[in-house]
Amino acid sequence: MPAPLTSAQRGHHPFDVDVMVSEIRELVRCESPSDDHDAVARSARLVDEIGARYLGRPAERIEIDGVTHLRWRFGTSPRVLIVAHHDTVWPIGSIRDHPAEVRDGLLTGPGCFDMKAGIVMAMHAIADLPSPDGITLFVSGDEEPGSKTSRPLIESEARTHAAALILEASAPGGALKTERKGVSRYRVRVHGRAAHAGLDPERGINATVEVANQVLAVDGLNAPALGTTVTVTRAEAGSASNTVPAVGEFSVDVRARTLTEQQRVHREIMALLPQLHGATLDISGGPTHPPLTRSSSAGLFARFRRIAARSGAEEVMGASVGGASDGNFTAGVGTPTLDGLGAVGGGAHADDEHVVVEELVPRTRLLAELLRELQHEKEATNGAHS
Repeated sequence: MPAPLTSAQRGHHPFDVDVMVSEIRELVRCESPSDDHDAVARSARLVDEIGARYLGRPAERIEIDGVTHLRWRFGTSPRVLIVAHHDTVWPIGSIRDHPAEVRDGLLTGPGCFDMKAGIVMAMHAIADLPSPDGITLFVSGDEEPGSKTSRPLIESEARTHAAALILEASAPGGALKTERKGVSRYRVRVHGRAAHAGLDPERGINATVEVANQVLAVDGLNAPALGTTVTVTRAEAGSASNTVPAVGEFSVDVRARTLTEQQRVHREIMALLPQLHGATLDISGGPTHPPLTRSSSAGLFARFRRIAARSGAEEVMGASVGGASDGNFTAGVGTPTLDGLGAVGGGAHADDEHVVVEELVPRTRLLAELLRELQHEKEATNGAHS
């Protein structure tokens, strides 16, 4: 493997906000909805092109089930894994009503905040290092729908690195995401027996009633004091207004702060029993994302705060969020993980999605300094695994 290029050899110039904004706008205009693999492939080519300018070489392109991911590895002793994604939730054509432009200090456009700005920030931060030795940058193409094809790659990379930095957008006010709940999803399908509602309803087994029974049972699994939410999200039953319903089903979304709680809810959902005689249940699903706990982020978060204080930046706060990211996966395999290191702004997935332009360079400088500290340290954090 060739030696990593130095920042001078890579032609790096000092952080330039106009250049960063131009590159983010370029990425935003290259729309990349997760379910359009051709669009994601086009986006990957553009990310690769921009990356080559700053990282000295093109990425390794990895295509799995039609989804394109990018990976840059530098050196032979992995230290820090940086994770980003270039897919978005926005369908093709969204750019017409949500143009990539700067107005009143805010950069707008579909996917600018979540999270194409983070990709540009990562590249500029790596390029600022004397050498990228020990750094791996992984940019996935299917984070939004749950990282189905990229998760094994991310987890495999994380196991060999001492720290993982996730370039997802910040929490409100620029806070880092120091805790993410674990996520589980289920489908509970009820089978009853149809009958005419007027002539012989007693012959039926009412799936709607059994759905109601099970919804109440599932709702009882909530544990607010522990941060556990169990939410029935979608339900349907029956086929006609004069027929005892034979089939019904509902979906469940679970968010849990700890693995213990996630496992408890899983056991109890999978152990549900029908309450109507003759009804049966078909339960599918389970955990999709393990929790990212405060203990996983604590060491890296404390380090980032010290770096920010030394630089004279405002105090950086931490936030606990319910949404999941690839940081759940890196933390789930035991790698110390800090999330929310990307852009400051707001409106992810919403019409007012935006990035605060004046925060781009200061935030990227802090990221570069964090990389610099972690790059050559024997142990990236007190919790670094072997």
